[in-house]
Amino acid sequence: MEKYIIDEKAGLKYELVGDYYFLAGDDEPEEYRPIGIWEQRHLRYLRQCKKTIYTALVIEGKLPGYLADVNEQAEETLFQLVKQMAKDEGVDEAVKRRDQLGYVQRMNSIRNRAEEVVLNEIIY
Repeated sequence: MEKYIIDEKAGLKYELVGDYYFLAGDDEPEEYRPIGIWEQRHLRYLRQCKKTIYTALVIEGKLPGYLADVNEQAEETLFQLVKQMAKDEGVDEAVKRRDQLGYVQRMNSIRNRAEEVVLNEIIY
């Protein structure tokens, strides 16, 4: 029996494993992209509220890449929002030197507001 056979009509490649032919996967390893908090939240949202989109992405095999892109977009948006809000509110190194506790409180407030924006605009 041949190790590989190709179905010309369907354009599929099969590999002999033991006594059975299985659909041969890509030989190139997939690029590793870490799973982030935004990706996990968006996945939970898709599973609970957007089941048709979730199912379509799973069937097409595009779910991991899609979620990684959402995670990257959310992280970048969060970074830019925090940076811009801190600038707009005058929270800088001078404030940090003068009042460390006040600086931390203001930055936590800014980060929480930026996270809410990311959650409402990108994740949900």
